[in-house]
Amino acid sequence: MKRKIALAAASVLALAASIVAFSQPAQAATGIRVSNGKLVEANGTALKLRGINHPHAWYATQTSSFANIKAAGANSVRVVLSGGRWTTNTAADVANVISLCKTNKLICVLENHDTTGFGEQSGAVSLDAAVNYWISIQSALTGQENYVILNIGNEPIGNNAVTPNWTDATKSAIQRLRNAGFQHTIMVDAPNWGQDWSFTMRDNAPSVLAADTTGNTIFSVHMYGVFDTAAEVNAYVDSFTSRNLALCVCEFGDNHSDGNPDEDTIMAKTQTAGIGNMGWSWSGNGGGVEYLDMVTSFNPAQRSTWGNRYITGANGLSTTSTQATIYNGGTGDTQAPTTPGTPSASNVTSSSLSLSWTASTDNVGVTGYDVVRVSGSTETVLASPSSNAASLTGLSSGTQYTLAVYAKDAAGNRSTRSNTVNVTTSGGGGDTQAPTTPGTPSASNVTSSSLSLSWTASTDNVGVTGYDVVRVSGSTETVLASPSSNAASLTGLSASTQYTLAVYAKDAAGNRSSRSSTVNVTTQSGGGTGGCTATYAVTNQWPGGFQAGVIVTNGSTASASWTVTWTFANGQTITQLWNAQDTASGASHTVRNLSYNGNLGPNASTSFGFTGTWNNSTNAVPALTCTRS
Repeated sequence: MKRKIALAAASVLALAASIVAFSQPAQAATGIRVSNGKLVEANGTALKLRGINHPHAWYATQTSSFANIKAAGANSVRVVLSGGRWTTNTAADVANVISLCKTNKLICVLENHDTTGFGEQSGAVSLDAAVNYWISIQSALTGQENYVILNIGNEPIGNNAVTPNWTDATKSAIQRLRNAGFQHTIMVDAPNWGQDWSFTMRDNAPSVLAADTTGNTIFSVHMYGVFDTAAEVNAYVDSFTSRNLALCVCEFGDNHSDGNPDEDTIMAKTQTAGIGNMGWSWSGNGGGVEYLDMVTSFNPAQRSTWGNRYITGANGLSTTSTQATIYNGGTGDTQAPTTPGTPSASNVTSSSLSLSWTASTDNVGVTGYDVVRVSGSTETVLASPSSNAASLTGLSSGTQYTLAVYAKDAAGNRSTRSNTVNVTTSGGGGDTQAPTTPGTPSASNVTSSSLSLSWTASTDNVGVTGYDVVRVSGSTETVLASPSSNAASLTGLSASTQYTLAVYAKDAAGNRSSRSSTVNVTTQSGGGTGGCTATYAVTNQWPGGFQAGVIVTNGSTASASWTVTWTFANGQTITQLWNAQDTASGASHTVRNLSYNGNLGPNASTSFGFTGTWNNSTNAVPALTCTRS
């Protein structure tokens, strides 16, 4: 996590005209290594890191993030650890992190964050201290050379001069690790808060590499405001690749307080150069850089603009990430998925349509599809969904589209093209496109007779004019409010009554969206007893699994603890729960607060969440009961 970025130079210096070629020492044969200036696996297969940074040191309970980062398409994760500047990540904890990486088929880049801004930021430690940490947890790392890259210290020097300087301190750290028996590929971060505006790492990289007796050192630059032009990005990358020096852009974003990095060039250049890039970061940023979160509150269903850009945008994870062959038996996956079924179109409007097809199979696993428009020998990718369905928007009215589908796997193998289907959008005879589905509503300020409801707004090709908030009872719906914005206050409700609520969006032409997901809210009992309420919402769902969140809202007086109970009606089970403690008895669950979120002031709220399994048929929201003391 970026705690601070300070620049002492207004511009990046020009690259020296003369570049000297460097011949690397012989590589050790153990695990991931560097070969001819590129990262490779033990079997010699190129390893191009495409991953996401995860702040484990500060959010150690968010272990579901490893699976969610893998599901986003990453082949690697850079994990923030601490040896004492923050809560120490012990050898046992690090062993568990490595296990999570391996379970989710991710290459694990482990970094010690304690060194961030040394010489400039209070509390930061030296690279020598970072090495002490790695040696203290060496038992968790030995034997994991096929899966783990050791990033000695994050952004190890700020902008102030220190003794020993970056070059000498980095050489010494590498040599201490090798003398201690570490055989892993070592990653070293640049000074200047990782951005190397002084070109210290660039100009001294050959001598640093020479200090590694195995030659297995890769250099890491963090590209934020210093790298705000294509020329700067391209020149820096070229300075390493032209000398056969391994490089990774292991942190970058689409914006930063010190300037606007050129993320498009960073992603395109690392792809063409065949080197790694890892976006910062999955979630949990603070201190004014929350815009660097790829998902909100660690919820994979709530991607940010930056998350969508890095994961599904041009040169993003969905098209450039390839799973390491160590997870395919070490030989590399060369078998393409089977051909998808002929696509079928539905919900055709003047500017959109829905497409679905019979799913492909693969010897390892299908990771996604490319939906293409076919025009003679030309194909244009219109969507890259992860499942066998897609919604195409922004189409031209009265136009025929010839559509087909390819399947893809993690190794980059692509199936043969499906049969094509011709679909003609409707003509321009008025607005026939419905708004998008509103987000799942969230309740607050629940009393015995009223509550507030809000939801993520819908969009429309012309414009959303309003919403209908409905109470759902079986197949019956009753409109309770029709606000013009994405919030409503419901009054005149009955005490101690559960309301199942959902939302529709409307446009001026009378088109109505599909109904949002429902939320169950139980009003408080009458008489001002000051109880609590709990609202449950399914936030993400996939075949065989789902994620849900519960918001607990206190009544009118302060409380020291709370308990939420429910019984699943459709065979659902909880696999992992966070921010609370669950006691299960069959389908019934009793969930209690933890030590840090039990004390709630009047009308204050807290939340917990979980992942679970379901029967792929019905995943109804259960009725919740909330009590507190």
